[in-house]
This record gives sequence, structure tokens and C-alpha cells, in this order.
Amino acid sequence: MILVAGATGNIGSSLLEELHASGVGPLRGLTRNAARATLPDGVAVIEADLARPASLRPALEGVRSLFLVPHLGPDADILRAARLAGVEHVVSVSSLTVRTHPHLGPAAEHLAVERLVQDSGMAWTILRPTQFASNALLWADTIRAFGTVRVAYADTALPTIHPADIASVARVALTEPGHHGAAYELTGPAPVSARQQVATIAAALGRQVPFAEVSRGEAHAWMVVAFGPEAADAVLDVTGGDVNDELLRVRDTVPRLTGAPGRSFQQWVAENVAAFR
Repeated sequence: MILVAGATGNIGSSLLEELHASGVGPLRGLTRNAARATLPDGVAVIEADLARPASLRPALEGVRSLFLVPHLGPDADILRAARLAGVEHVVSVSSLTVRTHPHLGPAAEHLAVERLVQDSGMAWTILRPTQFASNALLWADTIRAFGTVRVAYADTALPTIHPADIASVARVALTEPGHHGAAYELTGPAPVSARQQVATIAAALGRQVPFAEVSRGEAHAWMVVAFGPEAADAVLDVTGGDVNDELLRVRDTVPRLTGAPGRSFQQWVAENVAAFR
């Protein structure tokens, strides 16, 4: 039995589709609202809240492998509950910044969870993706309103990853041997800047999308409202203010493990362009 936590999220939904298509089973998808979840036929929908680890007991019964997105609840308690339920292997999402920017607060939080996973008493695999292609959805309201997308560090190009590629690697780690004790650094197939991302969205929409590069201070002023001051500074550092070769480097992990080329940002836009209309 495989349990996918965050079953309706960007990674979890793609992971369940891949697992189901591969014929692996039985499968469970964990969500806080089962009535609103649309999962593949044959996947058991389990309603529980990671913020309340006691609610996970029915979901964990009989589970041998767990896919976990951290920071959705008390991770130490979630991992303890999984171990006590007999879970043997956990695949956990972390961040490439634990390697490239370990001094930043969000990276330190990811690293702390990695250590919890490694000390959990279960076999483990850790996935360290770079910036998600789906982060572009932060511009969706502005683009739908025909407003101007304003970005600091407009031409810093990061190897942005399609969330489905993270899911593909998770599927391999959950179903194939040889991945216990591994930490995989995941990137997309090519660097893409914010300016290029907005141009790609504009091309898919068939219209111009106004774009402007702004100062770090101007960007920070509105980002702090959404993320808080520490996280806003961290995001600005890793999207241009304090980049390094390790952050910018394209890795071959996705094609090497999955046997398929990494999905491009253009593909992600083609699949999600309706969000910007």
C-alpha cells in the first residue's frame, strides 16, 4: 500500500496519476476534503489533516510506503505516527536550497525535516527540487486583470522544474529498488528567466502581457505581505539577489532516473494556460 499525502497538490495529483497508470497498487490519496478530491478510479480517498497527526491513524493502516510534503503539520509527529503504523519507506520533498543556500531560514527548515526523515527509523528518499514552474501562478491574477507583471531580477535564469517531473522521480523512488538512502537534486531541462516565462505565457495567450523589472526594495514591499520578511528576502536571494553556480546548474537527474526527458516550462504553460485567461 502506498499513501500519497497532499493528494490534490501539484506533485501529489501527478504522482497518483502516474502510480495508477503504472498499475501499482493499492493506492491511497490523503486530503483534508475528500468531497472535493478528484482522484483516479480505484484510488482510495482518505480524509485526514496532517496538522492533526492523530487523524492519520486510519490512513496509515497497512501502508508500507509514504509520499510526504513537509511543513503541512508537525513533521516529527507525522513521521513518528508513520513508523508506529509500520510504514517502511518515506519519500519526502525538500529543496535544492539546502545545498545552495543553507544559511537561509527556509532552507534551514527543509534541512531540519531532512534530518527528521533520516532519523525516523524508516528507509528514506529525499527529493530536492529547484524552483517550481507552477510558481508562475503567482502572476495569474495580475495577468487575468491585464495588469503589469513586476519582477526583480527579471533576467536571472533558473532551471525551473515542472512539478510532474518531481512526481515522476517520486514514482520511481516509491516503486523501484535502489533508492533508499538517496537524496536527489532535481531541476528542469533548461534555465528560464522570469522575463522568458512571462513571454511564454503571453505567447500561449495570444496577446501581450505587460512586464517590468523593478528594484529589490519594490518587490520586497509586496512580497513581505504574502511571505513575511524572512521568506521574502530568501525568495529574492534565490531568484537573483544571491545566486551561485550550484543553483543555476541544470542536472540530469530527472531523465537519468525516469528514462524520459524533463518537461519544459513551455509544456507546463501549455497545460495550465487556462489559469491565466
